[in-house]
Amino acid sequence: MAQHTETPAHEAPEELVGPLERGLAVLRAVASGPGIRHRPGDLARTTGLARSTVDRVATTLLRLGYVRAEERDLLLAPRAAELGNAYLSSTGLPEAVGPHAVALADELDESVSVAVPDGDGVRFVAQAARRRAMAISFRAGDVLPAERCAPGALFAAGWGEAEWEAWRERHAKDPLDTGFPAVPPRTPTGSEAVSAAVPDATPGAVPDAAPGAVPDAVPGAEPQAVESDFRDRVRRSRADGWAADDQLIEAGLIAVALPVRDPAGAVVCAVSVVSHTSRHDIGSLAGVALPPLRAAVAAMEAALAAAPAAEGSAPAAGPGTAELKEELGSGFLQSLARGLDVLCAFGAVRGPARLSELARLTGLPRATARRSLITLRHLGYVREDEDGFRVLPRVLELGHARVSGLTLVEIATPHLAELVLRVHESASVAVLDGEDIRYVARVASSRIMHIDIRVGTRLPAYATSMGRVLLGALPEEERAAFLAGVTPEALTPRTVTTPGALAEAVADTARRGYGWVEQELEEGLRSLAAPVTDGRGRVVAAVNVALHAGRHSAEESLTALLPHLLGTAAAISADLAAVSRWSPVRVS
Repeated sequence: MAQHTETPAHEAPEELVGPLERGLAVLRAVASGPGIRHRPGDLARTTGLARSTVDRVATTLLRLGYVRAEERDLLLAPRAAELGNAYLSSTGLPEAVGPHAVALADELDESVSVAVPDGDGVRFVAQAARRRAMAISFRAGDVLPAERCAPGALFAAGWGEAEWEAWRERHAKDPLDTGFPAVPPRTPTGSEAVSAAVPDATPGAVPDAAPGAVPDAVPGAEPQAVESDFRDRVRRSRADGWAADDQLIEAGLIAVALPVRDPAGAVVCAVSVVSHTSRHDIGSLAGVALPPLRAAVAAMEAALAAAPAAEGSAPAAGPGTAELKEELGSGFLQSLARGLDVLCAFGAVRGPARLSELARLTGLPRATARRSLITLRHLGYVREDEDGFRVLPRVLELGHARVSGLTLVEIATPHLAELVLRVHESASVAVLDGEDIRYVARVASSRIMHIDIRVGTRLPAYATSMGRVLLGALPEEERAAFLAGVTPEALTPRTVTTPGALAEAVADTARRGYGWVEQELEEGLRSLAAPVTDGRGRVVAAVNVALHAGRHSAEESLTALLPHLLGTAAAISADLAAVSRWSPVRVS
């Protein structure tokens, strides 16, 4: 895949950490390959590494939680989001820009995206999308060619000859943009002329055509024509202060974009309003979108100026590398684990980070942290400035696009499968939906007699263990109002139906941290549930184990199941926290 950032030095530094370099090559291959499942042998061929090396890297990444295994295949795990989260947290962009992007999308009822420059590419970092039949499918972390989107013209307005030469070199090597999987490749149609003539606009007026828009873009045009068109759009965006994408990415997709500047006046990102030709042409979109977009950008710039240069959230603590090294011996690459810890530590510092800060955050000796930074700099993931080290957007290529789009169901299901293997009982995840719980994920046990519930099933919240967990997490006033509006029905002789007893049962559930329902929903059915939380500690779902009450006593079931259930809830919650740090997570 093409590289879309500062090109690393060709000569490897003497202090290069080889296991870190090789480990990131494998992680990058898992993240950017054509499928989501990868055999170690295929990864060896893709990376050019020995199979034994790939196996050691895979063992290390598995134990650290960045990948997971299904049979003989490797897949990205949700924890891989922490690497991209480190970059996003260090920039302060999600907090300063994200809320205004969401508000703008709500105001215009159009998708709004935020992108940053990444070498000769444009990388998305946030999106507030509208859910339509024809929806925008870019994800945080996806990268586009600069010449094929509106933000690219804004970023290229600040390029020097070195940046243009790097762009020419990349375009010459990959004229069809096959190295950018997020966009449709160009079709080789021969050398047709590209006309980008646009009438000069009256200051303050919205032109009939976009700055540098190409009504009939020529995807297969020769490099000279592509560069001429791109430079023309760059000049127009520099003059007008905004840029447009008139179906540069694909037919029907249009956008207008404005730059967002930091207090020093440097462009740090661009915000685009994205629509479709079934709703607008480029002129009408500009007329409708530019005024509120300008207001949103002003609010974003004010938020960036007011943002304190304070520490952000510290990265989640992973397994101790020393303990893992002692356990796994030569199968565990401690220097790879330490390098990933250094990368994640950037998320705890806003802006540039000093070597001493990163060493303190990771608990590593300064010399060890320095060697990791030298390697990360060589690979193009960090840059060293006078005021410290900065993590670069290229880090988002390490799986962020894939894992940031995971749903709650996709996050939870592998953990449910592991739980069922351990306890040999069916397990589920549900959310609160009105007065009911709604099952959203489920893995059934292999027992001949098992609980027959399917995804989509709705059950009364008051009579289920997951319902009581979810009700117990509500604020007291909201919980009281909910219970006051419910008329419990005696589903079995054991069902709690009196208002006082039901309120006490829910309160008990909240106090002890798990739910227990004994044959209240159905005779013979026992259920144990635990809360699933997001990164802010809010209960968003519940996970349960359901079984026949006749197999064990209540005490035996609790002793055997509760530790495993709580562990599964904690694992789902940790993954959900990583994925939802800067990207909303849909249920399914």
